[in-house]
Amino acid sequence: MADRQVPVRVAGSIALGTLLNPLNSSMIAVALVPLQREFGVSLATSTWLISGFYLTASVAQPLMGRFADRYGPRRVFCAGLALVGVTGVLVLFAPGFGWVVAARVLQAVGSSVGFPAGLALIRRLAGGRPPAATLGTISAANSASAAFGPVLGGVLVAMLGWRGIFAVNIPMAAAGLWFARRWLPPDPPADAPADTRALLRDLDLPGVALFAATITALLGFLLSGDLALLPVVPVAAALLVWRELRAPTPFLDLRSLAARRSLVGVLGQQVAVQGVFYTIFFALPQWLERVRDYSAATTGLLMLPMAVFGVLLTPVAARLVRRYGAALSLFIGSVGLLAGAALLVTVEAHSGVASIIAIGAVLGLPNAFNNLGLQAGLYAAAPAGQTGTAAGLFQTRRYVGAILSTALLGALYGSGPSTAGLHRVALFVVVAAALLAGAAFLTPAPGGRHRAPSPKNVVLRR
Repeated sequence: MADRQVPVRVAGSIALGTLLNPLNSSMIAVALVPLQREFGVSLATSTWLISGFYLTASVAQPLMGRFADRYGPRRVFCAGLALVGVTGVLVLFAPGFGWVVAARVLQAVGSSVGFPAGLALIRRLAGGRPPAATLGTISAANSASAAFGPVLGGVLVAMLGWRGIFAVNIPMAAAGLWFARRWLPPDPPADAPADTRALLRDLDLPGVALFAATITALLGFLLSGDLALLPVVPVAAALLVWRELRAPTPFLDLRSLAARRSLVGVLGQQVAVQGVFYTIFFALPQWLERVRDYSAATTGLLMLPMAVFGVLLTPVAARLVRRYGAALSLFIGSVGLLAGAALLVTVEAHSGVASIIAIGAVLGLPNAFNNLGLQAGLYAAAPAGQTGTAAGLFQTRRYVGAILSTALLGALYGSGPSTAGLHRVALFVVVAAALLAGAAFLTPAPGGRHRAPSPKNVVLRR
């Protein structure tokens, strides 16, 4: 599945690079217990492998996108794949738990390159209108890798131990690098900084540091509830705005961002859609394990239809986006989320497995239509020369929405998972999904036929 202006080999190469981030973010869940046993660390300590990855990726995504915009998406894409592969080798010899955490941080940086650099490269090939089928290929690959990550991780841990989930990145990164160097079109020559001082000015390290402080404090507060982190957020954010409005080459071009209200709207929609979806996505398995007393393996199987239907419906969403635009796709996704949540209100402690599977299948619809609609909206709203940075900010908003959902879930479940708490979650999602359905038609990216320009300096490899 690819558009004529983005060849299948190019779309496949980019998809292979982008799936490493969601795959590694989900595989780690099944390796925590073996890691605790080998290094003698507590559960709380081992979860740094998860939170460290998310915190790093939330900062690295827009930074890698900026690098892609500035130095060429193909160069940065290949560098990220190489870093993931090298990390997979180094962790095999990790002498202590701290080394494993460091490897996860490097892995997060390397795997954060795929989506922003890939989208910047697609923009060079396809022009301004979203190539829906290509975006659908990437979306389906990412959804499938996130869904089947724990399954693959379980097999690897059983066969090779916890190091297996790192080792699998070696052949995957090597294959991705080979395909990328063979099939992705070369970058145009980049303007090299005159000296080290010019390079540092171009990178805007103070802006990067302030952005990292803002995001880390925000996500840290949402993860831990530590009130000491809360005042850090507005202070760091204010300093970030002050710095970026005065920087000659800002990390975040706030003036350009403010002028693109459609882009600001898409980024806001991303936080809201992901926050609402993940609230129900995290609530259901907790209810299945704690109230219905299903094992983790059975719970995973019961949740699988949500991911499977999301992948299967992605080509349908791509055709819809191509013909009618992103807004209708987001509307359908929001209605599907509303319908799934409304059905969840009817679930009781004695409800049959078939009804749970059916609800999961319904919830697969928003997984496909919302994700692709948002990606198409982002593509259409992003400035041509800043597509990588915008895509990185888009992914950061995904992390913010997902972590925000955990705070919402804690408030809705109260003292712990219960059927009444699940109904509160479902009612909240019904109301939120109705609001999202109304906001869907504010999304850019109209439908219709797309005739891509023939940009200069784009040479496809044969």
